[in-house]
Amino acid sequence: QEQLVESGGGLVQVGGSLRLSCAASGRTFSSMGWFRQAPGKEREFVALSWRRGSNTYYADSVKGRFTISRDSARNTVYLDMNSMKPEDTGVYYCAGGNRLILSTIRQPNAYDSWGQGTQVTVPS
Repeated sequence: QEQLVESGGGLVQVGGSLRLSCAASGRTFSSMGWFRQAPGKEREFVALSWRRGSNTYYADSVKGRFTISRDSARNTVYLDMNSMKPEDTGVYYCAGGNRLILSTIRQPNAYDSWGQGTQVTVPS
């Protein structure tokens, strides 16, 4: 049974840092990424490790502050978040995909599998 399990969420102060992890089991994904969803808002793309880490992509809102990395041996993807802001608050979801094309990486329905989500809160 394939599964994506996130960990590392929590409460962090403005300007602080946090690391999220997502471990995949039961299936290997060529591309793994992160989305987030704030209350009352749609799920939005955050970052992607494309095709086993050959390239990375970021939302403009996190570029320069967040870094996605991948440990293929552990089938795990990480999201290092720095200089955090209140607008980073939300539930962060890990996603895996084997059929992604570049034009669709920001679309949630392009991904094959999702984690259960982990809450990140940055109080203002």
